[in-house]
Amino acid sequence: MPTGTTTSTGPLADLRVIEMGQLLAGPFCGQLLGDFGAEVIKLESPGSGDPMRQWGREQSQGKSLWWPVVARNKKSVTCNLRDPEGQRLARELIAQADIVIENFRPGTMERWGLGYEQLRESNPGLIMTRVTGYGQTGPYAPRAGYGSIGEAMGGIRYTTGDPDHPPARTGISIGDSLAAVFATIGTLAAVHHRQRTGQGQLVDSAIYEAVLAMMESLLPEYAITGYQRERTGSVLPNVAPSNVYPTAGGDMILIAANQDTVFTRLAGVLGRPELATDARYSTHTARGARMAELDDLIAAWTATADAEELLERLHAAGVPAGRIYTARDMFADPHFAAREAIVKIAHPEFGELPMHNVVPKLSATPGSIRHAGPDLGQHNTDVYCGLLGLDADQLTKLAESGVV
Repeated sequence: MPTGTTTSTGPLADLRVIEMGQLLAGPFCGQLLGDFGAEVIKLESPGSGDPMRQWGREQSQGKSLWWPVVARNKKSVTCNLRDPEGQRLARELIAQADIVIENFRPGTMERWGLGYEQLRESNPGLIMTRVTGYGQTGPYAPRAGYGSIGEAMGGIRYTTGDPDHPPARTGISIGDSLAAVFATIGTLAAVHHRQRTGQGQLVDSAIYEAVLAMMESLLPEYAITGYQRERTGSVLPNVAPSNVYPTAGGDMILIAANQDTVFTRLAGVLGRPELATDARYSTHTARGARMAELDDLIAAWTATADAEELLERLHAAGVPAGRIYTARDMFADPHFAAREAIVKIAHPEFGELPMHNVVPKLSATPGSIRHAGPDLGQHNTDVYCGLLGLDADQLTKLAESGVV
């Protein structure tokens, strides 16, 4: 049972997680488990810690604004995993844990004496969640693998962007994040299995496979029809109308009215109800074949009014439509506020630090953000003395020798 200074009442509060990864793919899995109450003890290198402490496009006061988010709800413990004494401490912690998360290159944990077969000898119920670029097996397993490479291999890079330009990045680390989400699903499935059998297992989440899992019907389309999905910019081929349209004020709005009944409603708002029964536009297939001319028709209408006026009319008619949000829009939106999609967490340097809330929402056992990402080694005493029973002198000696 987890112990420590931070109390959690979430649905995973009975789980202790040792997080040994760094950067994003492994740590985001730890964040998700921590969001729902698991005690997540993050092991970091003494002196430097997780490189994520320095990462991020923008910083404040020389500190990362990403770290407080991805490390939220975690305890930071320093441990030199390359030192035999640090490896011993890690084994003692893992012996009292339910889950280990790691995202090192395959074979690294084994070289440190921390392979799954070694760890399960003292903890047969242990679940080890491993997140890598290519997985634990196969000819590419030994390769170094970052999220960007997994995105390229899994197919999302090729299909993202404008057809007249090279493949584009989505703007976020989607490959790492997807691998972490699937790792979390696998971990929770393994926890459920352990409840029935008492046995732990390995969870092997590969970045390229997590991306591949999101590629819809890309594979059978090619295998059965020879069709290769290409970059299509802001539209989805043969699905219309579903695009970005201009407004009189210079804003852009999205309208998605590709379903027959929804297009009928859009035609009414346009003042052109006859379009819904016109053979050129009356069916999904017909509209898809005339995507460009239909987009031009709609754009000519949207360009005559401001975004707010258009959106009010579209929403009233039951037509899916909306603005393309930036962070500023999110902070100002009443729906975000009503659902507490953004919360402010106390931070010693930044004051009230806003970040996205826990998702999904659970009615009986919701997750929570109990604190932002901790300082390096902030919980050394809590964990090493409180959990492993070391005394102050022992902890001091370990620090002086560079083990913690």
